[in-house]
Amino acid sequence: MSPELVELALHKQRLQIRSADQRAALIHHAQGFAPVFRGVDKVVDGVLWARNNAPILSGIGIFVLVARPRAALRWFRRGWLGWQLVRRARNLVS
Repeated sequence: MSPELVELALHKQRLQIRSADQRAALIHHAQGFAPVFRGVDKVVDGVLWARNNAPILSGIGIFVLVARPRAALRWFRRGWLGWQLVRRARNLVS
């Protein structure tokens, strides 16, 4: 084997070792964000569940509206304010 090829192989090996060290460091530092990512995943799962079960949620909403109108209006107001907050946050992000 020529000395140039040996030198290239050694350089490649050093780069691979350095890359592995950087990958391990990144994984170690990113573990601090794991609880945040889990929380975001739970919220996304909840939104997807609500989208997939919209008829059930609508039925429950109608039942509560008939059975307890004041409570339903209170929850509607909270939901409306939450929806407005989400819309404004999306506008700020984009």
